[in-house]
Amino acid sequence: MAQKKVVVLPGDDEAPQTVYAAMEVMRALEVDLEFIEFPTGESWVRGETEKTVRAAIDASDSTLFGSTSGKTGGIGYLRWGRKTYANVRPCRYMKGFKSPLANPEGIDFVIVRENLEDLYLGLEGPLSTLAPLHLSSRVLRAELDTAERGIYAIKVITERNTRNIAHFACKLAIRRKAEGHPGKVTCTSKYNMLRESDGLFRQIVEEVVTGYPGLKYEQFIIDDFARRVVQSSHDLDVVVMPNLYGDIMSDAAAGTIGGLGVAPSGCYGDDYAYFESVHGTAPDIKGMGIINPTATMLSAVMMLDYLGLREKSKRFENAIRKVYAAKKQLTADQGGNARTADFTEAVIANL
Repeated sequence: MAQKKVVVLPGDDEAPQTVYAAMEVMRALEVDLEFIEFPTGESWVRGETEKTVRAAIDASDSTLFGSTSGKTGGIGYLRWGRKTYANVRPCRYMKGFKSPLANPEGIDFVIVRENLEDLYLGLEGPLSTLAPLHLSSRVLRAELDTAERGIYAIKVITERNTRNIAHFACKLAIRRKAEGHPGKVTCTSKYNMLRESDGLFRQIVEEVVTGYPGLKYEQFIIDDFARRVVQSSHDLDVVVMPNLYGDIMSDAAAGTIGGLGVAPSGCYGDDYAYFESVHGTAPDIKGMGIINPTATMLSAVMMLDYLGLREKSKRFENAIRKVYAAKKQLTADQGGNARTADFTEAVIANL
């Protein structure tokens, strides 16, 4: 079997330090992968590097991506070019995480966010350009006043992409059920107000879930779901939602277990997946060597699992668990005073 290839895009500001930390652990694990490493965003050459990266992505099996503030290219191609429609964001508490909740033990659910459409298509413009359409508002029961100075944004929900994400969520719930989880899919959107767009999303998801008789199903309006994330997150298993809500709610979910420093993610398509932390580039601590690499490490764990290296991914994850359980080499965001290098060394020592 040919050696699998992984593109490594370190990202911008302090994000590369988390990627390098994850790479250190994978090398200590002696994973049988070929890494194709690219420069940080500060050294990125628009056009030239972008073209090389796209070719490398197409020739690879996966990508490990550091957070970007816009300097690093490639993220658009990874998402829309490779059609990675399912953004999977686990929310799982580990003993030692600095959670604000009194009882975070047992929180273990996954947000599956539609990754290609909704408001993230960036279809915006001057309100006046809508004048020839004479649009009527169901809420106002009147024609939209386009004489006001303002901006419109188009929300797009398609049946195809919703079906794709719904099937992905169901298959994930079935895999989790085999591991002892409830086997439940929760759908959430603002279907009570956005009856056509979010209503379609809910309708399609409900229809798809009925084709998986072994699964439980429930649905909540997004604002009610926001409350449930804080109040009863232990009851959740696999949650599927449109793009914008998924982006926002996964950050809120991370807050229940210990913050963005421990929140990983993976973006999956039918024939490709890439992995990155949920957090940003942390420019405020650039060069200080204190960023928490846990989120990127857990994203690398997801990547190894995706690439079929299950034993290696389990060892990596268990080593992280041991470091947190010991509470001796934790970074500042988790209540400790360890540097990024200290945490990384501790993970390697626990492999």
